[in-house]
Amino acid sequence: MWDYTNYLNYKVTTVEGRYVTNTHIEGFLNSLDDPFHLEVLGRSVEERPIYGISVGHGAKRVFMWSQMHGNESTTTKAALDLLSFLKNESSLASELLGKVTLKIIPILNPDGANAYTRFNANQIDLNRDAQKKSQPESQVLRKTFEDFSPNYCFNLHDQRTIFNVGKKERPATVSFLAPSFDEGRNNSSSRSVAMNIIAAMDYELQKLIPGQVGRFDDSFNPNCVGDAFQMEGIPTILFEAGHYHEDYQREKTREYIFKSLYKAIDTIAHERMNNYPLEDYYKIPENNKLYVDILLENAYVLDKSLRENDCISLIYKEILTKNRIIFVPFIAEKGFRTGQYFGHKTVDCLNKEDMQWLSSQKIPELIK
Repeated sequence: MWDYTNYLNYKVTTVEGRYVTNTHIEGFLNSLDDPFHLEVLGRSVEERPIYGISVGHGAKRVFMWSQMHGNESTTTKAALDLLSFLKNESSLASELLGKVTLKIIPILNPDGANAYTRFNANQIDLNRDAQKKSQPESQVLRKTFEDFSPNYCFNLHDQRTIFNVGKKERPATVSFLAPSFDEGRNNSSSRSVAMNIIAAMDYELQKLIPGQVGRFDDSFNPNCVGDAFQMEGIPTILFEAGHYHEDYQREKTREYIFKSLYKAIDTIAHERMNNYPLEDYYKIPENNKLYVDILLENAYVLDKSLRENDCISLIYKEILTKNRIIFVPFIAEKGFRTGQYFGHKTVDCLNKEDMQWLSSQKIPELIK
C-alpha cells in the first residue's frame, strides 16, 4: 500500500485555489506524454475544448469526470494530482496501470468554469440533463461513456460548507453516494459494488479525518447522470468534496479526494471490494445541513430587536473578482436560539476580541 505521506510529491502546485479553468490546467495536461493520451473530446456551447485523458492498459475501465458544475473545482485538482502520481513511473503506479485503464474528463463544463457558475453557458444544469442530453457537454459525456464502455464511473463534485456529518459538529469534508437506480432505492449488483468501494474509501479516510465522512442523499432522479449510469448497471460513485477547517481554498480537501481516488482505484485493480461489506457503507452517517460559515452568539449587541440568547448566521457567497474568488458574507438567518446550528467560526458579540474581528470584516455594518 502506498504511503500517503508522499502526497506533496505529486500535488500539482501550478493549479491551486477555487478558480480552475482550462487555462489553468492546460500547462499540466500538455506536459503529459506517453503513456498518457490527451485529446479534445468535443466543445462547449462557447466552443471551449473539453479535454479527455486516457492512461493504462488494464482490463478494468474507470471513467471519471469533474467540473460538471463549473464552480466545483476541488475534484479537478485531485484528478490532476492522480495523473501526476501515475506519471511518476513508480512500481506502484506501473502496477495500477497494468490492471486498470482510466478515462478522465478534468473539466466537463469549461464555460461554467470560466464564469465560475454551476450552469453551462445556456444556463442548464448538466447534472439534470442525463435524459434529454440537450447540451453539447452532455452529448460529449454520453458519447465518451459509450465509446469507452466503462466498468466503473466516478462522478466528481463539490458540496457547500453547510453540510455536516449526521447530527455531530463535524464538517462533511468528503461525502460519497452510490446513486439509486429506481424510486425504491433498491440494491442491485452494480450498486452494491459501488457501496463496497465507498466503504473501502471510508475505511482509509477515517484514519485521516475521523468522523468527517458523510453519505449523500440517495433520492432517485433519472435526470442526474449518476443515477442514469447506475440504471444501466455500471457501478457509479458520487464524490462530494466538502469543507475542512479553515480550508476555504479546498487544498486539504483536495488531498483527501486524491487519497479517496487512489484507494478506489487500488480496490478495483486488486478486486478487494468484498473486503468491505455493505453494512460498512450504511454505517456512514447521512449528511445534514447544520453548519453556517459565521455564527454570531449574543447577537442582540448588534441587533437590538433580538433577545439575549438569539443568534445570527452568515453564509459566504463566492464571488469571482479579477480571476480569483473572494468570500463575501451575507445574512442567512436571524433570531434563532443557541445550539440550532454549528459555526465554522463562532463569534461571541460580548467578547471584545471577537468584536474586533467582526469589525475588521465589516460585519456590523452589514447587520445594521
